[in-house]
Amino acid sequence: MNTANPIVMTLDAGGTNLVFSAICNGEEIVSPVTLPTAPHDLELCLHTIRKGFETIQSLLPAHPEAISFAFPGPADYEAGIIGDLPNFPAFRNGVALGPYLEDCFGIPVFINNDGNLFAYGEALAGALPEINSRLEAAGNPKRYHNLLGVTLGTGFGGGVVIHGNLLKGDNQTGGYLWCLPHKKHGELIAEESVSIRGIQRIYTKLSGDTASYTPKEIYEIAEGLKEGNQEAAKRAFAELGEVAGHAIATALTLIDGVVVIGGGIAGASKYILPALMKELREDTGMTDGTRFPRLQMKAYNLENPEESEAFLKTADRYVKVPESQKEVAYQTERRTGVILSRLGASRAIALGAYWLAVSELRKKNN
Repeated sequence: MNTANPIVMTLDAGGTNLVFSAICNGEEIVSPVTLPTAPHDLELCLHTIRKGFETIQSLLPAHPEAISFAFPGPADYEAGIIGDLPNFPAFRNGVALGPYLEDCFGIPVFINNDGNLFAYGEALAGALPEINSRLEAAGNPKRYHNLLGVTLGTGFGGGVVIHGNLLKGDNQTGGYLWCLPHKKHGELIAEESVSIRGIQRIYTKLSGDTASYTPKEIYEIAEGLKEGNQEAAKRAFAELGEVAGHAIATALTLIDGVVVIGGGIAGASKYILPALMKELREDTGMTDGTRFPRLQMKAYNLENPEESEAFLKTADRYVKVPESQKEVAYQTERRTGVILSRLGASRAIALGAYWLAVSELRKKNN
């Protein structure tokens, strides 16, 4: 078994298309193969998945060591069983997709959700090493080891990586941001505003326009490139940022790491980030009137050059060691940073799938 630089076959599973590929040492080594999904026909869907991986395998220079990919939940990912999916009607009452593929190819199969794999890819090959590299270049000895990955798209996805380990949770529901409470409507989940449907609903409510628009079209309205209620469009994205920021602040209280944001809706970050950052900087307090920041760390928008420069600064104080002439750096300000994905969600998920497979293969080998 090659656990140093294994070849891992991957899959980007969508409701319309299945995109197959293979990665070695963090690099795609074949041209992707795209096949239609057939979400309503289980037999055809399974045949298509098998055919896709067989096609990729035929293009490889050596035998693959594993298959690893994201697939929508609900699922028992450890067992490789996919549950009832709204956009995959054929997967009813549980389908043992992982064991099926293991029988077909005779190699381990690892499946997880896209939020987890996005976070893992960003932690190992994206935002986290980039932030630490920036700190090193600035002469700052501080390094970050924990990351909260956030995807803004069809839903409100999330994943958590702690010191290089993906937080799966005892029930495989670690990092589930989508069901955190909605800031403005405590009886609802945050995803009701932090999603495609949320953007569409809020824009319709604020504008009174009953036409159906995609988030991209609503963004174009906000930019003045398309006819519509420009202020309502901007406010729709701002509400998404506010509700997402409230949920992210809750998560950061426990995780204490940096935040990376990706997904299609993140393209409207110019309207989302100001409201999101404002939420991370809100105060809270006690019954005696004492007020203090909600987060125990100061949040920096790393897309803003001035804030990024301040984030990278070294310790603001030095203190003497008792009974010595030595001084040690004392950074009195705790910091967290919010950064947009440079990899893009799709590539981060693919890399997350690859490196998670590598990690699991090494564990098995040891």
